[in-house]
Amino acid sequence: MVSQKLQKIIRDIPDFPKKGIIFKDITPILLDASLTKDVVNELALKAKPLNLNAIVGIESRGFWFGIMLANQLNIPFIPIRKKGKLPYKTLSYKYDLEYGTAEVEIHEDAIQPNWNVMVHDDLLATGGTAKAASELILMQGGNVAGFSFVVELDFLNGRNELLKYSKNIISLANF
Repeated sequence: MVSQKLQKIIRDIPDFPKKGIIFKDITPILLDASLTKDVVNELALKAKPLNLNAIVGIESRGFWFGIMLANQLNIPFIPIRKKGKLPYKTLSYKYDLEYGTAEVEIHEDAIQPNWNVMVHDDLLATGGTAKAASELILMQGGNVAGFSFVVELDFLNGRNELLKYSKNIISLANF
């Protein structure tokens, strides 16, 4: 089962990116081509019933599996990046972090009205970045059809923050 393999291969990095945080490092997954394929297949299987028109991936780790998932589903992949990183006209959304604020952007013509869009990121913690991505989708007239994550940190309750956007929340490994 994919979930059990992920539980074993994801490593803890203490005090990264700052003291007191235990970082869940998913990069070992990328060293295992078979497991990487299994992750994408599992996400695609769970996302298929949502009749998606596009996947948005959040910079940068949301790009890793997000683009592979979009390709597997044969739908567009749309990057959401930190402010100032996209070359064309953008829409932006500013949000609060535990330690300050951040701002993300999307190209203003990336999402068509009424598209069903899934937000993908590698990890769900507090849900702040996924909420910001959802707001960008809504600003373009799209629907937040769901969320997908490789890892979910249950103790931070990020899932609860996303339920106002969609009840469809996929996560493959929970800690």
